[in-house]
Amino acid sequence: MPPEKYRVAIIGRTGKGNYGHGLDTVWVNHPRAEIVGVADEDEAGRAAAQKRLHAPAAFADYKEMLAKTKPHIVSVAPRFPDCHRDMVLACAGYGASMFLEKPVSRSLSEADEMVAACDRHHVQVAIAHQTVYSPRVKMAKKLIADGVIGDLLELNGFGKCDRRGGGEDLMVLGTHTFDLMRFLAGNPRWAFARISMNAGRPAVAGDVKQAGENIGPVVGDHIVAQYGFPGNAVARFTTHQPRPGAGSKYWLEVRGTKGVIQLGYGIQPPAYLCAEPTWMTGKGAQWQPITAAGLGVEEKPLPPEYAALNGNRFIADDLIAAIEEDREPQDCLRDGVAALEMIMAVYESFRLGQPVNLPLKNRKHPLTML
Repeated sequence: MPPEKYRVAIIGRTGKGNYGHGLDTVWVNHPRAEIVGVADEDEAGRAAAQKRLHAPAAFADYKEMLAKTKPHIVSVAPRFPDCHRDMVLACAGYGASMFLEKPVSRSLSEADEMVAACDRHHVQVAIAHQTVYSPRVKMAKKLIADGVIGDLLELNGFGKCDRRGGGEDLMVLGTHTFDLMRFLAGNPRWAFARISMNAGRPAVAGDVKQAGENIGPVVGDHIVAQYGFPGNAVARFTTHQPRPGAGSKYWLEVRGTKGVIQLGYGIQPPAYLCAEPTWMTGKGAQWQPITAAGLGVEEKPLPPEYAALNGNRFIADDLIAAIEEDREPQDCLRDGVAALEMIMAVYESFRLGQPVNLPLKNRKHPLTML
Protein backbone atom coordinates (compact mmCIF):
# COMPACT_ATOMS: atom_id res chain seq x y z
CA MET A 1 0.00 0.00 0.00
CA PRO A 2 1.31 3.50 -0.75
CA PRO A 3 2.14 5.61 2.27
CA GLU A 4 -0.29 8.25 3.43
CA LYS A 5 2.59 10.72 3.23
CA TYR A 6 5.81 10.36 1.25
CA ARG A 7 9.10 11.12 2.94
CA VAL A 8 10.65 13.94 0.88
CA ALA A 9 14.23 15.20 1.00
CA ILE A 10 15.62 18.28 -0.74
CA ILE A 11 19.08 18.76 -2.26
CA GLY A 12 20.17 22.31 -3.01
CA ARG A 13 23.46 24.14 -3.63
CA THR A 14 23.49 27.76 -2.54
CA GLY A 15 25.48 29.82 -5.03
CA LYS A 16 25.74 26.91 -7.46
CA GLY A 17 22.23 26.61 -8.81
CA ASN A 18 20.53 27.11 -5.45
CA TYR A 19 17.16 25.31 -5.24
CA GLY A 20 16.02 25.75 -8.82
CA HIS A 21 12.69 27.33 -9.54
CA GLY A 22 10.75 26.30 -6.44
CA LEU A 23 11.65 22.60 -6.45
CA ASP A 24 12.06 22.83 -2.67
CA THR A 25 9.03 24.82 -1.52
CA VAL A 26 6.59 22.85 -3.67
CA TRP A 27 6.60 20.19 -0.95
CA VAL A 28 5.78 22.56 1.91
CA ASN A 29 2.15 21.95 2.97
CA HIS A 30 1.70 19.29 0.28
CA PRO A 31 -0.95 16.92 1.70
CA ARG A 32 0.96 13.81 0.57
CA ALA A 33 4.45 14.92 1.58
CA GLU A 34 6.49 15.05 4.77
CA ILE A 35 9.81 16.89 4.41
CA VAL A 36 12.40 14.90 6.34
CA GLY A 37 15.63 16.70 5.49
CA VAL A 38 17.52 19.21 3.40
CA ALA A 39 21.13 19.07 2.17
CA ASP A 40 23.26 22.03 1.12
CA GLU A 41 27.05 22.29 1.25
CA ASP A 42 26.79 26.01 2.03
CA GLU A 43 26.28 26.56 5.77
CA ALA A 44 24.28 29.80 5.52
CA GLY A 45 22.18 28.51 2.65
CA ARG A 46 21.55 25.27 4.52
CA ALA A 47 20.30 27.11 7.60
CA ALA A 48 18.04 29.34 5.52
CA ALA A 49 16.61 26.35 3.65
CA GLN A 50 15.95 24.41 6.84
CA LYS A 51 13.98 27.35 8.21
CA ARG A 52 12.15 27.94 4.92
CA LEU A 53 11.17 24.30 4.54
CA HIS A 54 10.54 23.55 8.23
CA ALA A 55 12.89 20.59 7.79
CA PRO A 56 13.64 18.59 10.94
CA ALA A 57 17.23 17.91 9.85
CA ALA A 58 19.86 19.58 7.68
CA PHE A 59 23.05 18.09 6.22
CA ALA A 60 26.17 19.36 4.50
CA ASP A 61 26.47 16.03 2.63
CA TYR A 62 23.48 14.87 0.60
CA LYS A 63 24.65 11.25 0.72
CA GLU A 64 24.54 11.35 4.51
CA MET A 65 21.03 12.77 4.29
CA LEU A 66 19.93 9.96 1.98
CA ALA A 67 21.34 7.32 4.32
CA LYS A 68 19.80 8.78 7.47
CA THR A 69 16.42 10.01 6.28
CA LYS A 70 15.60 7.23 3.78
CA PRO A 71 13.33 9.37 1.58
CA HIS A 72 10.77 8.09 -0.90
CA ILE A 73 11.22 11.21 -3.07
CA VAL A 74 14.09 13.67 -3.50
CA SER A 75 13.98 17.07 -5.14
CA VAL A 76 17.30 17.40 -6.98
CA ALA A 77 16.88 21.13 -7.15
CA PRO A 78 20.12 22.89 -8.26
CA ARG A 79 19.78 24.63 -11.62
CA PHE A 80 23.44 24.03 -12.51
CA PRO A 81 23.57 20.56 -14.11
CA ASP A 82 27.19 19.65 -13.31
CA CYS A 83 25.99 17.87 -10.15
CA HIS A 84 22.90 16.16 -11.58
CA ARG A 85 24.53 12.93 -12.69
CA ASP A 86 26.10 12.19 -9.31
CA MET A 87 23.02 13.21 -7.33
CA VAL A 88 20.63 11.19 -9.47
CA LEU A 89 22.81 8.08 -9.28
CA ALA A 90 23.02 8.43 -5.49
CA CYS A 91 19.25 8.89 -5.10
CA ALA A 92 18.51 5.96 -7.39
CA GLY A 93 20.86 3.79 -5.34
CA TYR A 94 18.73 4.50 -2.26
CA GLY A 95 15.53 3.71 -4.17
CA ALA A 96 14.26 7.29 -4.18
CA SER A 97 12.25 8.76 -7.03
CA MET A 98 13.09 12.34 -8.04
CA PHE A 99 11.87 15.76 -9.10
CA LEU A 100 14.84 16.97 -11.20
CA GLU A 101 15.61 20.51 -12.35
CA LYS A 102 16.43 21.07 -16.02
CA PRO A 103 18.59 20.68 -18.06
CA VAL A 104 19.00 17.06 -17.03
CA SER A 105 22.80 16.95 -17.44
CA ARG A 106 25.75 18.37 -19.36
CA SER A 107 26.06 15.56 -21.91
CA LEU A 108 24.22 12.58 -23.32
CA SER A 109 26.76 10.18 -21.84
CA GLU A 110 25.91 11.48 -18.35
CA ALA A 111 22.19 11.33 -19.14
CA ASP A 112 22.44 7.74 -20.35
CA GLU A 113 24.05 6.74 -17.06
CA MET A 114 21.19 8.41 -15.20
CA VAL A 115 18.53 6.58 -17.23
CA ALA A 116 20.28 3.23 -16.74
CA ALA A 117 20.56 3.72 -12.97
CA CYS A 118 16.92 4.75 -12.59
CA ASP A 119 15.75 1.81 -14.69
CA ARG A 120 17.94 -0.56 -12.69
CA HIS A 121 16.56 0.63 -9.35
CA HIS A 122 13.03 1.11 -10.71
CA VAL A 123 12.61 4.72 -9.62
CA GLN A 124 10.71 7.50 -11.38
CA VAL A 125 12.06 10.93 -12.35
CA ALA A 126 9.97 13.98 -13.24
CA ILE A 127 11.65 16.91 -15.01
CA ALA A 128 10.91 20.58 -14.30
CA HIS A 129 9.48 21.24 -17.77
CA GLN A 130 6.36 22.92 -16.41
CA THR A 131 4.82 24.06 -19.70
CA VAL A 132 3.67 20.65 -20.87
CA TYR A 133 1.67 20.31 -17.64
CA SER A 134 -0.31 23.46 -18.46
CA PRO A 135 -4.04 22.80 -19.00
CA ARG A 136 -3.98 25.45 -21.76
CA VAL A 137 -1.10 23.74 -23.56
CA LYS A 138 -2.85 20.38 -23.29
CA MET A 139 -5.90 21.97 -24.90
CA ALA A 140 -3.70 23.40 -27.67
CA LYS A 141 -2.33 19.91 -28.30
CA LYS A 142 -5.90 18.57 -28.52
CA LEU A 143 -6.83 21.28 -31.04
CA ILE A 144 -3.83 20.30 -33.16
CA ALA A 145 -4.72 16.61 -32.91
CA ASP A 146 -8.33 17.42 -33.88
CA GLY A 147 -7.10 19.10 -37.06
CA VAL A 148 -8.18 22.64 -36.16
CA ILE A 149 -5.04 24.09 -37.78
CA GLY A 150 -4.85 21.37 -40.42
CA ASP A 151 -1.71 19.41 -41.23
CA LEU A 152 1.28 20.48 -39.17
CA LEU A 153 3.83 22.35 -41.28
CA GLU A 154 6.16 24.42 -39.09
CA LEU A 155 7.17 25.14 -35.51
CA ASN A 156 9.19 28.31 -34.85
CA GLY A 157 10.83 29.12 -31.53
CA PHE A 158 13.26 31.72 -30.17
CA GLY A 159 15.37 31.67 -27.08
CA LYS A 160 15.26 34.58 -24.65
CA CYS A 161 18.17 36.12 -26.57
CA ASP A 162 19.35 37.98 -23.46
CA ARG A 163 22.93 38.19 -22.17
CA ARG A 164 23.05 34.39 -22.51
CA GLY A 165 22.05 34.56 -26.19
CA GLY A 166 23.70 31.91 -28.34
CA GLY A 167 25.15 28.75 -26.86
CA GLU A 168 24.17 29.39 -23.24
CA ASP A 169 20.59 30.28 -24.17
CA LEU A 170 20.40 27.11 -26.27
CA MET A 171 21.21 24.95 -23.24
CA VAL A 172 19.58 26.80 -20.35
CA LEU A 173 16.26 27.77 -21.96
CA GLY A 174 16.22 25.83 -25.22
CA THR A 175 15.39 22.71 -23.23
CA HIS A 176 11.89 24.12 -22.57
CA THR A 177 11.35 24.86 -26.27
CA PHE A 178 12.51 21.45 -27.44
CA ASP A 179 10.42 19.67 -24.82
CA LEU A 180 7.35 21.60 -25.97
CA MET A 181 8.12 20.88 -29.64
CA ARG A 182 8.27 17.16 -28.91
CA PHE A 183 5.07 17.32 -26.85
CA LEU A 184 3.20 18.81 -29.80
CA ALA A 185 4.90 17.21 -32.82
CA GLY A 186 6.57 13.96 -31.73
CA ASN A 187 10.21 12.93 -32.00
CA PRO A 188 12.46 14.71 -34.51
CA ARG A 189 14.26 12.61 -37.12
CA TRP A 190 17.09 14.91 -38.21
CA ALA A 191 18.76 18.20 -37.32
CA PHE A 192 20.94 20.78 -39.04
CA ALA A 193 22.46 23.92 -37.52
CA ARG A 194 24.49 26.97 -38.44
CA ILE A 195 26.48 28.66 -35.69
CA SER A 196 28.12 32.05 -36.14
CA MET A 197 29.66 34.85 -34.12
CA ASN A 198 28.20 38.35 -33.89
CA ALA A 199 30.58 39.59 -36.56
CA GLY A 200 28.75 37.25 -38.94
CA ARG A 201 31.61 34.84 -39.51
CA PRO A 202 31.09 31.11 -39.01
CA ALA A 203 32.09 29.86 -35.58
CA VAL A 204 35.25 27.74 -35.34
CA ALA A 205 36.74 25.45 -32.72
CA GLY A 206 38.65 28.33 -31.17
CA ASP A 207 35.35 30.04 -30.28
CA VAL A 208 34.32 27.23 -27.89
CA LYS A 209 34.19 28.40 -24.28
CA GLN A 210 32.96 27.29 -20.88
CA ALA A 211 29.64 28.99 -20.13
CA GLY A 212 28.11 30.16 -16.89
CA GLU A 213 25.83 27.98 -14.77
CA ASN A 214 28.29 25.07 -15.14
CA ILE A 215 26.54 23.75 -18.24
CA GLY A 216 29.73 22.72 -20.01
CA PRO A 217 31.21 23.99 -23.29
CA VAL A 218 29.19 26.22 -25.64
CA VAL A 219 29.89 28.06 -28.87
CA GLY A 220 28.29 30.78 -30.93
CA ASP A 221 26.64 34.18 -30.55
CA HIS A 222 24.01 33.34 -33.17
CA ILE A 223 22.50 29.89 -33.67
CA VAL A 224 19.87 28.76 -36.16
CA ALA A 225 18.83 25.11 -35.90
CA GLN A 226 16.34 23.16 -37.98
CA TYR A 227 14.67 19.84 -37.19
CA GLY A 228 12.62 17.42 -39.24
CA PHE A 229 9.53 15.97 -37.52
CA PRO A 230 7.08 13.24 -38.59
CA GLY A 231 4.77 14.11 -41.47
CA ASN A 232 7.34 16.45 -43.06
CA ALA A 233 6.84 19.13 -40.40
CA VAL A 234 9.93 21.29 -39.90
CA ALA A 235 10.93 23.17 -36.74
CA ARG A 236 13.34 26.05 -36.32
CA PHE A 237 15.02 27.43 -33.20
CA THR A 238 16.95 30.71 -33.15
CA THR A 239 18.98 32.39 -30.43
CA HIS A 240 21.32 35.38 -30.61
CA GLN A 241 23.02 37.98 -28.47
CA PRO A 242 20.80 40.78 -27.06
CA ARG A 243 19.17 43.13 -29.54
CA PRO A 244 16.15 45.42 -29.26
CA GLY A 245 13.22 43.32 -28.04
CA ALA A 246 15.36 40.72 -26.28
CA GLY A 247 13.19 38.28 -24.34
CA SER A 248 9.95 39.36 -26.00
CA LYS A 249 9.95 36.55 -28.57
CA TYR A 250 10.33 33.73 -26.06
CA TRP A 251 7.29 31.76 -27.26
CA LEU A 252 6.51 29.05 -29.81
CA GLU A 253 4.53 29.42 -33.04
CA VAL A 254 2.89 26.34 -34.57
CA ARG A 255 1.74 26.65 -38.19
CA GLY A 256 -0.63 24.32 -40.00
CA THR A 257 -2.40 24.29 -43.35
CA LYS A 258 -5.53 25.85 -41.81
CA GLY A 259 -4.18 28.20 -39.15
CA VAL A 260 -1.63 29.16 -36.50
CA ILE A 261 -1.25 28.62 -32.75
CA GLN A 262 1.03 30.74 -30.56
CA LEU A 263 2.07 29.51 -27.12
CA GLY A 264 4.07 31.01 -24.29
CA TYR A 265 5.82 29.10 -21.50
CA GLY A 266 4.81 28.31 -17.93
CA ILE A 267 1.73 26.86 -16.31
CA GLN A 268 -0.62 29.68 -17.43
CA PRO A 269 0.99 30.80 -20.69
CA PRO A 270 -0.63 33.08 -23.23
CA ALA A 271 -2.15 30.84 -25.91
CA TYR A 272 -3.91 31.95 -29.10
CA LEU A 273 -5.25 30.51 -32.34
CA CYS A 274 -5.81 32.21 -35.69
CA ALA A 275 -7.92 30.02 -37.98
CA GLU A 276 -6.67 31.55 -41.23
CA PRO A 277 -4.88 29.39 -43.85
CA THR A 278 -2.81 32.36 -45.04
CA TRP A 279 -1.64 33.01 -41.43
CA MET A 280 -2.55 36.69 -41.92
CA THR A 281 -5.04 38.20 -39.48
CA GLY A 282 -5.62 41.02 -41.96
CA LYS A 283 -7.60 38.56 -44.08
CA GLY A 284 -10.39 38.74 -41.50
CA ALA A 285 -9.61 36.00 -38.98
CA GLN A 286 -8.87 37.13 -35.45
CA TRP A 287 -6.71 35.71 -32.70
CA GLN A 288 -8.85 33.68 -30.28
CA PRO A 289 -7.63 32.81 -26.78
CA ILE A 290 -7.06 29.14 -26.00
CA THR A 291 -8.09 28.30 -22.45
CA ALA A 292 -8.11 25.10 -20.45
CA ALA A 293 -11.81 24.82 -21.28
CA GLY A 294 -11.46 25.24 -25.04
CA LEU A 295 -11.24 27.82 -27.79
CA GLY A 296 -12.50 31.15 -26.49
CA VAL A 297 -14.25 29.49 -23.53
CA GLU A 298 -13.81 31.02 -20.09
CA GLU A 299 -11.76 28.82 -17.80
CA LYS A 300 -11.92 28.37 -14.06
CA PRO A 301 -8.98 29.94 -12.19
CA LEU A 302 -6.36 27.51 -10.94
CA PRO A 303 -6.32 26.90 -7.18
CA PRO A 304 -3.60 29.04 -5.56
CA GLU A 305 -1.37 26.08 -4.76
CA TYR A 306 -1.33 25.11 -8.45
CA ALA A 307 -0.94 28.61 -9.86
CA ALA A 308 1.98 29.34 -7.51
CA LEU A 309 5.58 28.30 -8.17
CA ASN A 310 4.88 28.11 -11.91
CA GLY A 311 2.79 24.98 -11.52
CA ASN A 312 5.32 22.73 -9.79
CA ARG A 313 2.43 21.29 -7.80
CA PHE A 314 1.15 19.65 -11.00
CA ILE A 315 4.51 17.91 -11.38
CA ALA A 316 4.69 16.85 -7.73
CA ASP A 317 1.19 15.37 -7.90
CA ASP A 318 1.97 13.54 -11.13
CA LEU A 319 5.22 12.14 -9.72
CA ILE A 320 3.35 10.67 -6.75
CA ALA A 321 0.70 9.24 -9.07
CA ALA A 322 3.42 7.78 -11.33
CA ILE A 323 4.99 6.01 -8.35
CA GLU A 324 1.66 4.56 -7.25
CA GLU A 325 0.57 3.59 -10.78
CA ASP A 326 3.99 2.18 -11.72
CA ARG A 327 4.39 4.41 -14.78
CA GLU A 328 6.67 7.18 -15.92
CA PRO A 329 5.71 10.78 -15.11
CA GLN A 330 4.18 12.87 -17.87
CA ASP A 331 7.52 14.60 -18.45
CA CYS A 332 9.99 11.94 -17.42
CA LEU A 333 13.75 11.54 -17.47
CA ARG A 334 13.65 10.20 -21.03
CA ASP A 335 11.81 13.35 -22.14
CA GLY A 336 14.52 15.47 -20.52
CA VAL A 337 17.19 13.44 -22.29
CA ALA A 338 15.38 13.82 -25.64
CA ALA A 339 15.33 17.61 -25.20
CA LEU A 340 19.05 17.53 -24.36
CA GLU A 341 19.62 15.41 -27.47
CA MET A 342 18.10 18.14 -29.65
CA ILE A 343 20.59 20.56 -28.08
CA MET A 344 23.53 18.23 -28.66
CA ALA A 345 22.37 17.69 -32.26
CA VAL A 346 23.11 21.39 -32.87
CA TYR A 347 26.72 20.88 -31.84
CA GLU A 348 27.06 17.54 -33.60
CA SER A 349 25.87 19.16 -36.84
CA PHE A 350 28.37 21.98 -36.23
CA ARG A 351 31.17 19.46 -35.62
CA LEU A 352 30.44 17.44 -38.75
CA GLY A 353 29.32 20.32 -40.96
CA GLN A 354 26.23 18.45 -42.13
CA PRO A 355 22.74 17.32 -41.06
CA VAL A 356 22.62 14.57 -38.43
CA ASN A 357 20.07 11.86 -37.79
CA LEU A 358 18.25 11.47 -34.49
CA PRO A 359 18.64 9.67 -32.14
CA LEU A 360 22.32 10.60 -32.10
CA LYS A 361 24.84 7.76 -32.26
CA ASN A 362 27.51 9.94 -30.69
CA ARG A 363 26.80 10.25 -26.97
CA LYS A 364 29.86 12.34 -26.12
CA HIS A 365 29.63 16.13 -25.98
CA PRO A 366 30.47 17.14 -29.59
CA LEU A 367 32.35 20.27 -28.56
CA THR A 368 34.86 18.17 -26.62
CA MET A 369 35.68 16.29 -29.82
CA LEU A 370 36.77 19.20 -32.03
